[in-house]
Parts: sequence; C-alpha cells; structure tokens
Amino acid sequence: MNERSAGSFRRAAWAVFRKDVRSELRTRYALNALAVFALTVVLVVSFYLGPRLSPRDPVTPATNATLLWIALFFSALTGLGRAFIQEEEAQTATFLRLNAPPLAVFVGKWLLNMLLLAGLSIVVTVLLSLFMNVRIANLAMFALTLALGSLGLSTTITLIAAIIAKASARSALFAVLAFPVVFPMLVIAITATEQALTGALWSAALPQIQGLGAYAVAMTAAAIFLFPYVWEV
Repeated sequence: MNERSAGSFRRAAWAVFRKDVRSELRTRYALNALAVFALTVVLVVSFYLGPRLSPRDPVTPATNATLLWIALFFSALTGLGRAFIQEEEAQTATFLRLNAPPLAVFVGKWLLNMLLLAGLSIVVTVLLSLFMNVRIANLAMFALTLALGSLGLSTTITLIAAIIAKASARSALFAVLAFPVVFPMLVIAITATEQALTGALWSAALPQIQGLGAYAVAMTAAAIFLFPYVWEV
C-alpha cells in the first residue's frame, strides 16, 4: 500500500467512524444497551450477595473476575451487534460498498465498538469496586488484560456482526456464532483477571497474557482476510 492509498484508506475509515459516532450520539442504542445490561448484572448480583457476605467470607477474586467478563461479553452481544445490521436496515450498505474499501469500513466500525467496549470496561470495573468491594492488587496487569481482552472481543463481535447482518434470525444466530469463538478468550481473560486481582507475579500470568495477545492477533488476521468476502456478498 503506497502513501497515497494509505491516506485514502485512513480518510475512508475515519469517515465511517465519524458517521457511526454521530449516529450513535443521535440514537444512543448501543450506549443505552451497554449501560443498562452492565448495570443490571452488577446490581442484581451485588444486592443478592451483599446481605450474605461478611468480612470473613467475601466474594472471591475468581467470582469477581467471572462477573466482570460475563458483564462485558453479554453487554457486547446486546449493544455492539448492530454495527452492520443498521446499515442493512437503513439501506446504506450499498453506499458504503461503493464509496469505501471493505477494510476501511471494518476499521471504522471496529473503532467505534472498541471505544464503546473500553468505556464499558471502565464503567463495569468502577461498579464492581463500588458494589462488590473489588480491590485490584496489580493495576498494570489488570489494565493490560482488559485491553487485550477488549481488543479480541471487539474484533470478533464486529466480524460476526458483518456475517449475520443479512440473516433473518440475527439475534439467535449472533449468539450461536459468537459464543464458541469467544469462549476460549473468556476463559483465559477470567484467569488473567483473577491473577491481577490477587497480585500474582507477572511470570505466573504471562501464559494468559500471551494467550490473549495471540487471540487478538488471530482474530484480527481472520477479519482482514474474511471481511472483504463477507462484505461483498
């Protein structure tokens, strides 16, 4: 890719991103879905477990780590899956196909999903700290785990959203396709998050960190290879 085509690619991706940001600020569909689901999960669990806990019997780091990633995963399924569905419903997908390279469209959609997921990660972490008394022993490890996990999750969600955009039973198909692909990453992310909460050594968490990085790289490569074919169908 020469400098001229690279500049054209960046402008196209940025244009798609700005369009989606304006659309989201106008409708607030993803923002509302993400916020409501995350808040519901954390509040329901905290109000159920709160009266049953004591200083001698707190929620374990493993439970907190699992709750964090369950909230992130299902919130992402609820709020981020319409990245391409809204283009098909508004009949603007053809316009994008004619005016932007396929990968530029994907990058623009992915940027918004990544931004929303990053914000959601911060919100859920704050809610868990407030309502579940979560304490992070290794903040750097926790932040790196969230960043790599969010990168892999947002890439996967964006790609699958493109695959099911034209399907009739989109919601069911989205969950069926997403869960098997994301499940290995969730297991690794939960383990790494638990280690960050307990203050484990970096050497102990390194396999999980490497696993999250490898998953993110693999899904990015899959998206780069598959999306042009999915988008042009």
